[in-house]
Amino acid sequence: MHPNPTFHSQDHAKDIAFVRDRAFGTLLVNGDPVPMVAHVPVLLSEDGREVLIHLVRSNPIARALKTPLPARIAVTGPDAYISPDWYGVVDQVPTWNYVAVQITGVLELLPHEAMREVLDTQTAHFETRLAGKAPWTTGKMTPEVLDKMMRMIVPCRMVVEDIAATWKLGQNKDDAVRVRAAAQVPGGMGTELEALAALMAEPPVL
Repeated sequence: MHPNPTFHSQDHAKDIAFVRDRAFGTLLVNGDPVPMVAHVPVLLSEDGREVLIHLVRSNPIARALKTPLPARIAVTGPDAYISPDWYGVVDQVPTWNYVAVQITGVLELLPHEAMREVLDTQTAHFETRLAGKAPWTTGKMTPEVLDKMMRMIVPCRMVVEDIAATWKLGQNKDDAVRVRAAAQVPGGMGTELEALAALMAEPPVL
């Protein structure tokens, strides 16, 4: 998280909603000699107390989960480079604005019998957000094919101990200066520039 407390969120409901909306993150677990990393679909519960994920069985993290392990999931949102010229005031420096939520907890391997329920729970959350189509379900698959595919993945749950979020949107600048910079963001570089510009123009209350 960014060291400046100005950007730290205390609104856990907003942070949870952000993670549930993004639904994809980077899982990190301590390893030797470097951390183990996996990019995974993320389903955070509405109360923020647990995360359901699944991993390919051959993933090093899955193989390491003989016992529960401390872990962290980073979920990132829109981001953009901010040029000092955009502020319209002197003595500014370049920076990068962004939204990021880090979830820390204990990751455990669930019994394989839970794989179908985890997959169905995840899929229902994702599919119901797609407009204009009936939700896909595992019931549409041939049972033998589904069973074969489910043997290739493992269900995991993280028991959440902490959620920390950074919404770095230029809140440390005067409103007029921040809004002036926000207007330039859509023509700049980063991801989801329009969304980042909108957040900068009216940053959420943290």
